[in-house]
Amino acid sequence: MLKKKFSKFCDTDLVKLSLEDQNNFRHIINRYENKLRNYVFRLTNISNEDSEDLLQEIFLKIYINLNEFKLNDEIKFSSWIYRIAHNHVISNFRKLKARPQVYHGETNDIALKNIINNTNIINEIDTKLLRINIYKVINNLPLKYKEVLVLKFFEEKSYEEMSDILKKPPGTIATLINRAKKIL
Repeated sequence: MLKKKFSKFCDTDLVKLSLEDQNNFRHIINRYENKLRNYVFRLTNISNEDSEDLLQEIFLKIYINLNEFKLNDEIKFSSWIYRIAHNHVISNFRKLKARPQVYHGETNDIALKNIINNTNIINEIDTKLLRINIYKVINNLPLKYKEVLVLKFFEEKSYEEMSDILKKPPGTIATLINRAKKIL
């Protein structure tokens, strides 16, 4: 019952409530845990256990920096926390750079169809082989291309949100997506 009550609040209300009482932060966690888990998992290709550790660290950073979030329309709260997650993933990626990574993600057919449709790949190609090849290619892309593809097609973020998350102009985001699609 209490969970339903808080699910009706907007993000900024939850931020205000969390700043007043730290116990309310769990409602932010409940709202974003699965979304950020999927984002971290898709972007990093690390094991479930490692992605859970990263997720805990990300929520700790969000909580510690919650006072720094400006309660205005300058940036959406969701973009702000994705930015924190992005920065933390990049920091972790740099630490583990030499370690080989293999995609452990589960299939997201909607995201794969979006990639396929946006790259004009011939529809007759066997979906299973295509799925495997797309994941292989995405995993081998430079991070700057991989992150825009994950945000656009898996996380379904708008160009404005991607711009806020990656701190790059929308035009640069569009260029990165086009270059990544050409590579695909």
